[in-house]
Amino acid sequence: MEKKKEVKAKKKEVRMGGFDNQCVRFDWAIKRLLRQKANFGVLEGFLTVLLGEKVTILEILESESNQLYVDDKFNRVDIKAKNSKGEIIIVEVQNTRELYYLERILYGTAKAVTEHIELGQSYEMVKKVYSISILYFDIGQGSDYLYHGKTDFIGVHTGDELLVSTKERGVIGFKSPADVYPEYFLIRVNEFDRVAVTPLEEWVSYLKTGVIRPDTQAPGLAEAREKLQYYNMSVEERHAYEKHIDAVMIQNDVLNTAKMEGLEEGLTKGREEGRVEGLVEGERRKQEEIARNLKKSQVAAEVIAAATGLSLEEIRAL
Repeated sequence: MEKKKEVKAKKKEVRMGGFDNQCVRFDWAIKRLLRQKANFGVLEGFLTVLLGEKVTILEILESESNQLYVDDKFNRVDIKAKNSKGEIIIVEVQNTRELYYLERILYGTAKAVTEHIELGQSYEMVKKVYSISILYFDIGQGSDYLYHGKTDFIGVHTGDELLVSTKERGVIGFKSPADVYPEYFLIRVNEFDRVAVTPLEEWVSYLKTGVIRPDTQAPGLAEAREKLQYYNMSVEERHAYEKHIDAVMIQNDVLNTAKMEGLEEGLTKGREEGRVEGLVEGERRKQEEIARNLKKSQVAAEVIAAATGLSLEEIRAL
């Protein structure tokens, strides 16, 4: 009996990130805790480290995906904030694979741009948008854990960067398109496999493990360690948090199992009928298996469609 208790406690320790330095996962914190003005310092520290400049948050803006329901556990979690420059920063945590993720974050930034300029206002009122995605799924090929995309106009024949004439504070100057167009950061949490040395690495290590070193000097992390402690939550909050962690773990098990089965079936069929055809068929079967398992968990059809790329009609037919 004692042995079973010991094993259960050990499993919980591993799952929660270690007792001594145990903090709640960032996806939970960003949904429930970091919207409070008293905790802005945590988010400001993360953004300062990532963007390489001091970030001060003025306010948390309304976002359609700020939901706290069980059916939302497979959806993204996001914060939309305005910094001291009036720029818009979107932070999303994505636990589930999404086939059209690039298209969705493009839509999200475009929506943020249009939401914050009134009809008839001058185009100088357009706000720069930063889109930051914290991804716990395999988005594709690439060996780095952090990718950054921005827009520059480069001469096809000369190779020089175009600087566009603009007027600010009554003075004519030049501005790079990158100063106006949205920027994208993709943080592939599961690809981080190094010893954390820099402040950014410490942050990504926390995103992956939930553990923050007691001696951390990274902006925002010391405050996070103080305010996001698991044992500072009420019993009710702990219970809800553990249910969230269980849901994420079950979801990951379903996805990983289906992925392995799909790849194995695809490769086998590929050897028999052609590798490309087999992989396509295997991918299709994998998505159908994921959909079946999510249906068994009573996940909404719309959520399953977003996670698998299947149509609502295909999901209902399974």
